[in-house]
Amino acid sequence: MTDTSLPSVSASRHPLLWPLLATLLIIGWSSGFVGIRYANQEASVMLLLFWRTLLSGLILLPFALAIGPRISMRAVGDQALCGIMAVFLYLGGFALAIEQRVPTGLVALISDLLPLAIAALSQPVLGERLTKRQWLGTAIAVAGVLIVSFDSLSFGAAPVWAYGLTVGSMLVFAVASVLHKRRKAQHMPVYQSLCIQMLTGSVLFGVCALTQGGLAPPMTRDFAIGMVWLVLFATFLAYAVYYTSLRLFPAAKVSAAIYLSPPVTMLWAWMLFSEPLTAAMSAGLAVTLVGVWVTSLG
Repeated sequence: MTDTSLPSVSASRHPLLWPLLATLLIIGWSSGFVGIRYANQEASVMLLLFWRTLLSGLILLPFALAIGPRISMRAVGDQALCGIMAVFLYLGGFALAIEQRVPTGLVALISDLLPLAIAALSQPVLGERLTKRQWLGTAIAVAGVLIVSFDSLSFGAAPVWAYGLTVGSMLVFAVASVLHKRRKAQHMPVYQSLCIQMLTGSVLFGVCALTQGGLAPPMTRDFAIGMVWLVLFATFLAYAVYYTSLRLFPAAKVSAAIYLSPPVTMLWAWMLFSEPLTAAMSAGLAVTLVGVWVTSLG
């Protein structure tokens, strides 16, 4: 998985480091909604993901080749595998589920339970035992996510395998996250590893987009704005900060911040698109904040 050139520092030496990283992570993770909203009006999901990953990888490619260090073929293979898991299967799985008419609210709810899966995997894979307080905070945060998602939660008529695909995509990313944490000794700067992962994803998304008609992007203003947003915030900011945080802090603590993604996404929609902000959403945000705070204590 992605690693960074940051030294392994103790959170106690930098008390503001985690709040800063958590804030950037929440902004980046939730900002994907904005780019999708702009770009998905005129392009299929697979075409959108193809251009998102291709542009991200190409922007990073000169830095990966010119700055170094030298990349071994084994490292390329490792990062390509991570790209398949954390980019293609994760993003593509949810996109395909939505395309098969699994209700968006249900897809979002399953996706946002990712931290719960990571918390469950942390002990057997990483040996990171969660305390009773952390499990309590996790339970509170899950309750907040459920409150936020209540208004949009519904069950559609999609095939059974499409519902399973949403759960599988979430679990694949959870496994990829804990494997990255377990193999943190393998060092590679973030601009190299993220470059390989994105280019790997672009090849696979490109094949999928070709089966749906072609790779030519719509030459429209909304698509361009959506791409810029998806590359800068939903890709560079979200993925880089997430992997950096995993290197410096326990996986369960890092993933707990993602619980704030649904309510913050609602705030994005309210501010940018004038979508209604209900009392349930506001209550869910407050409950989720409490849960994340309890989980992050200590």
